Amino acid sequence: MNEVTIAIAGGGSTYTPGIVGALIENVDRLKMKELRLYDCDFERQEKMGHLIRAILKQKYPHPIEVIVTDDPEKAFTGVDFVFSQIRVGGLKMREKDEKIPLKYGCVGQETCGPGGFAYGLRSIRGFLPLVEQIIRFAPEAWILNYSNPESIIAEAVRRAYPTAKIINVCDMTISIEETICANFGYQHEDFIPEYYGLNHFGWYRSIYSKREKRDILPDILDKMGAGLEVADFNAGDASWAATYKMLGRIVTDFPGYLPNTYLEYYLYPDLVVAEADPTHTRANEVMEGRETKVYALAEQAKANQDSAGLEINFGSHGQYIVDIATSLLNDENRRFMLITPNRGAIPNVRQDAVVEVPSYVSAKGIEPVCLDAIPDFHKGLIEAQCAAEKLLVDAYFEGSYLKALQAYTLNQSVPSANVAKKMLDDFIEVNREYWPELT
Repeated sequence: MNEVTIAIAGGGSTYTPGIVGALIENVDRLKMKELRLYDCDFERQEKMGHLIRAILKQKYPHPIEVIVTDDPEKAFTGVDFVFSQIRVGGLKMREKDEKIPLKYGCVGQETCGPGGFAYGLRSIRGFLPLVEQIIRFAPEAWILNYSNPESIIAEAVRRAYPTAKIINVCDMTISIEETICANFGYQHEDFIPEYYGLNHFGWYRSIYSKREKRDILPDILDKMGAGLEVADFNAGDASWAATYKMLGRIVTDFPGYLPNTYLEYYLYPDLVVAEADPTHTRANEVMEGRETKVYALAEQAKANQDSAGLEINFGSHGQYIVDIATSLLNDENRRFMLITPNRGAIPNVRQDAVVEVPSYVSAKGIEPVCLDAIPDFHKGLIEAQCAAEKLLVDAYFEGSYLKALQAYTLNQSVPSANVAKKMLDDFIEVNREYWPELT
């Protein structure tokens, strides 16, 4: 087996241990000779470096070098894969993304609604230079991108670097499917799902069971009147518990399809806002929870370099991205839900949309599955959201305040142009360090 060099862009993220855990679990399919952590926040990344070295020393069966750097040339030269999970502005800016909309009675969420658009403009400005650096120092490397908001990033990369070797990945569909399995006793490897939409904005039309040789989605929907209970990997998380409970309401009101959990923000924004605490949002929960826990482990690893007794349990976040890398590397031609230019995959949605659909991954890259036409209700929602996202990307490249205002006004969680303008102006003020100038 050929050994590979992997770089993790955004190496200081608290999700990095999950990716490394998946790499350890799959060493028979993807053997590393070197791991590089790259982050512009070197202090944060240095702490993570102690934890990652301890994990690998304790768990990885082969000697491996770990390089921690904020130098893109050192990080990317000669790598085979770059796993990207950058968060421009960090959790402090996520907190603003969530709290500013709530001030105006709108959904406060990191990837959806007006906060997601604020995050999107920051992400484009941070992600495009990253792509340029990877192409310069590792032109043959595959970029596997977890960075959000995925649809907006994918649209910007499509325009700026149309030939980039990039696969945009979201594990939300896997999380939904595994939660269904945990609730109702199915086996995930038995599923062949058909899903379509934009990232965080789509629906399952069928889930074919290889064992039963039929579509079992109607059975699943029949069982979902009360929603889903969170699986072990979200145990104790009140936010996710409420989200999975809400699925029961959506499939009751709009039967026949299983939506992505994030559609609650667009279909029921009033209910979401009514339940939100404008002084304590999901960003605060993450800072107080996962962020504190993981960096406490990093301090433990720094103090105890032999790593003995280090408690390591980071869930399955990294498994999906590692599975895609192994399918590329070993020509496995496995099926995943990926974010890709439409080009007819959803025939009655605009061809230049960036959609999330089933796709096969082999040594040559990704091949999306061509689906049948979708219902008008879903098409209408998708087209409006897609147009709003494209206007936002226009605003970035053109430096256009008007295009940004149009994007915010068209966003389906925003009630009026008046509210859109107030939020946009607030976001401009707090994002001066991160956004392009809009005139």
